[in-house]
Amino acid sequence: MKNKCFARPPKFKNRLLLMIIGVCLQGLGLSLLIEMNLGTDPCSCLTQGVTNYLPISFGTCQVLCHLINFIIVIKFDLSLIGFGTIGNMFCLGYISDFFRYLWSILLPGDFFDNELTVYLMLLPVLAVFCIGAATYMTAGLGTSPYDGVPFILSQHIKKISFKLIRMIWDILFMLAGLLLGGDVGIVTVAVAFFLGPVISWIQKKLAVFITESPVHNTPAGDAL
Repeated sequence: MKNKCFARPPKFKNRLLLMIIGVCLQGLGLSLLIEMNLGTDPCSCLTQGVTNYLPISFGTCQVLCHLINFIIVIKFDLSLIGFGTIGNMFCLGYISDFFRYLWSILLPGDFFDNELTVYLMLLPVLAVFCIGAATYMTAGLGTSPYDGVPFILSQHIKKISFKLIRMIWDILFMLAGLLLGGDVGIVTVAVAFFLGPVISWIQKKLAVFITESPVHNTPAGDAL
């Protein structure tokens, strides 16, 4: 049977809403992480590095970087593609650009230069980013091209665990970003070690919005 993309699972509207909220929260968190200059996730780190050499916005550069992985996902596993794939691929970077534009208007020019302010913001901003990622993933409407490639690799490289493949994947992107001048810092390490467990915990809390409610038989005597 052929793999299907853009499938509409149960509670599709709820899932679509979760996906939109998740991508927006991720974009908000990412915009602040970039401004705080304490590091970003490996994919964004590489994107930042590439923008040092191309006269394009972060959002446009992220789309271009995702396209390379997207081609791989299309070729090997269409089932990984969905509405969430498109939302993450084409919207996340531009949402981040939009919020960074807002910060440039609403906040003083030296706002992110104050170390105390930045470190006080660190945990709340990380929380927003992680909640956004978890919400987007909980929707189950497809994975981002960046996240999809490790799944494909694990299907073809049986002798190596998915966790190790994902770790190597993240490290390679982080190193490439670092070499290109991307932002690597405490946030990069925090995302690498804590994003997975945090996402798992949040997904359990959000699962109620996408699971089918059990049908309860009402006794005839209780009917109004």
